[in-house]
Amino acid sequence: MEHESAAREDTAEPLMYRVERPVYDEAFLQSQLLHRRETSPASLQKKVAQRFQCSSERAKALALSTLPILAWLPAYPFREYLFHDVVSGLSTGVVQLPQGLAYAMLAAVPPVYGLYSSFYPVLLYTFFGTSRHISIGTFAVISLMIGGVAVREAPDSMFYIQTANGTNSSAVLDVEARDARRVQLAVVLTTLVGIIQCVFGLLRFGFVSIYLTEPLVRGFTTAAALHVCISQLKYLLGVQTQRFSGPLSALFIVKAVFSDIINTNLVSLSLGLVCIVFLYAIKDLNERFKKKLPVPIPGEIIVVIVSTGVSYGLGLSENYSVGVVGKIPTGLLPPAVPQFCLLPNLIADSFAIAIVGFSMGISLAKMFALKHGYTVDGNQELIAIGLCNFISSFFQTFAITCSMSRSLVQESTGGKTQIAGLLGSLVVLLVVVAVGFVFQPLPQTVLAAIIMVNLLGMFKQVRDIPALWRTSRIELAIWLVAFVASVLLGLDYGLLVAVAFAILTVIYRTQSPRSVMLGQVPDTGMYCDVDEYEEASECSGIKIFQSNSSIYFANSDLYVNSLKEKSHVNPAKLQAERKAREKLKSNKKISKKGEGSPQNMSVMVEDQGVTHEVVSWSHAEEQRNGQVTEKQSQSDSEEALFLERLTPIHSIILDWTPVNFVDSVGAKAIKTVIKEYAAVDVQVLIAGCSRTLLAELDTLQFFTGVMTPEMVFPTVHDAVLHSLRWRAPPIKHTSQC
Repeated sequence: MEHESAAREDTAEPLMYRVERPVYDEAFLQSQLLHRRETSPASLQKKVAQRFQCSSERAKALALSTLPILAWLPAYPFREYLFHDVVSGLSTGVVQLPQGLAYAMLAAVPPVYGLYSSFYPVLLYTFFGTSRHISIGTFAVISLMIGGVAVREAPDSMFYIQTANGTNSSAVLDVEARDARRVQLAVVLTTLVGIIQCVFGLLRFGFVSIYLTEPLVRGFTTAAALHVCISQLKYLLGVQTQRFSGPLSALFIVKAVFSDIINTNLVSLSLGLVCIVFLYAIKDLNERFKKKLPVPIPGEIIVVIVSTGVSYGLGLSENYSVGVVGKIPTGLLPPAVPQFCLLPNLIADSFAIAIVGFSMGISLAKMFALKHGYTVDGNQELIAIGLCNFISSFFQTFAITCSMSRSLVQESTGGKTQIAGLLGSLVVLLVVVAVGFVFQPLPQTVLAAIIMVNLLGMFKQVRDIPALWRTSRIELAIWLVAFVASVLLGLDYGLLVAVAFAILTVIYRTQSPRSVMLGQVPDTGMYCDVDEYEEASECSGIKIFQSNSSIYFANSDLYVNSLKEKSHVNPAKLQAERKAREKLKSNKKISKKGEGSPQNMSVMVEDQGVTHEVVSWSHAEEQRNGQVTEKQSQSDSEEALFLERLTPIHSIILDWTPVNFVDSVGAKAIKTVIKEYAAVDVQVLIAGCSRTLLAELDTLQFFTGVMTPEMVFPTVHDAVLHSLRWRAPPIKHTSQC
């Protein structure tokens, strides 16, 4: 018991931190304490040789990184994983089938091309991808971006042909020629997207996705969901309207639909609304009972099968003019070379689609990897998605990425590896090869209902607005700008505006840093904001300034101005006061020589927000309490006035702990302000520099002229003790100010 109580007492004692050492400055550290390791830089020839040297280990590592399937397939535990992957693959394939048909409508191509895009890319990702859970294939946002490009480059107006009927002639839309042209555009666009993604991956540009911040992506995808729903209104209502693209296209579509709303097909509208209600109810049941259901209820495939049967049995297309999918050719198309002559007008769009597609894929891949305890390679993911797009484009597919809804199905149904995705693609292949013709009577309003219900999750992102209002107004501004710009200007220009605005917010943050004055917490070496913490108190005669940003051309002037404002020590005003004193002293000498009458001189100098009046001591008399008395000689007071310091502050310490870099403009600004303060007898010291920052300052030749390494200290406390010693007699100092 005694030992236990003693142990408790020992554990109750706080850990102590005692260090007794001399005050260090940078000159001492470089000459006495720190010595750089001697390393000889490798020659260019040696670097090239090391980079391209070949060995069995490097070849194996290259093969495993290029084809990740070689790493996990040989060790695949069939007994543990196979059943889960089969169930997950079948479930995902059942969802992928109707989504492929529906998203092809968004891409402005015939539905069968959505099935092609749901087979080839998924098959390829199994070999090249590093994520075990994401479902590759058609995605609403990417499909809509492709459809916008296809409609812009191949509008309906290009394909009207004149037909003569007796004496009358009329223009008829050549649908087959239009669809063929749009397929060519989508295929070429997909090829270019794949090339861009592969090149970015080989150049290790996986980091580009960081510029698409989460608020930007969520605002952008919410706007895309709104675009998608608006584009499906005409299919839901069964009206025939022109398809628009470009800025304000969403408004034009809404105007066109409501202008023709009197021609609404009631059968199409009723069927679409019934499907929406049914699908929403199924999704709600799946969400509520996901822990009890072995697999989610496949609402989409149920709706597709039932509505196809109803359409075929009642002849909805012939008897009620309901739009249907139409001809679905059986079998796969032979590979064909894309029409590269169409490339010039698609370059800008391809970059936008490539970056959005990759960012959506990598964000979901990282989410599942974190949840299940494995890692994904961003650069390899970029290469994998690029290869899926590039190779598949030769088989008449359009650009793909990861789908959130299908990925959640694949993961929630127990999928362990991409074997599940492979089996899902085989389900699609079975439909394309054998039973594709069955879905020809499928009403388009049903596909519109499937699309709208699948986008409900994206609309829930509007809940971000109140949360961001409470946490970060700048991120809220990014979300709103991304949403509004994408809705009004279109997804391509909207994304460009959103990225530009996000970059501007970074510049704004660096130009509007939080600047504070620090004070010491008693009996510690800690220094905190004196305005925020009541324990922190400023050291006598010392000002410690901290600004939480780097110092470069865009904010160097703001940094210097903030320093002068916060410290209340302005060198220009102090110089003005010094000149006033010198002028006063000169006038005093003249008055002593008997030239002229005694001077009445009053000089107003503003310092630290207080106006000081420097008055001549040459008054012969002064009035006190209504009486006139003779003024005595005050030569001692005169001398004290002229020798008095211009300011009680003798040292200013710049805490550079938050500073990451300083460019040449920032370095010049700091040296200039150091020189200005030195002219009024105030020394400026720097503390808390990282070794990397010091190396950059060395390169900028910062330590020349007025700036020396002796003025740089590793900690703020070192600088404070040095300042106290600099202005005080040589007595023993403690850690307190």
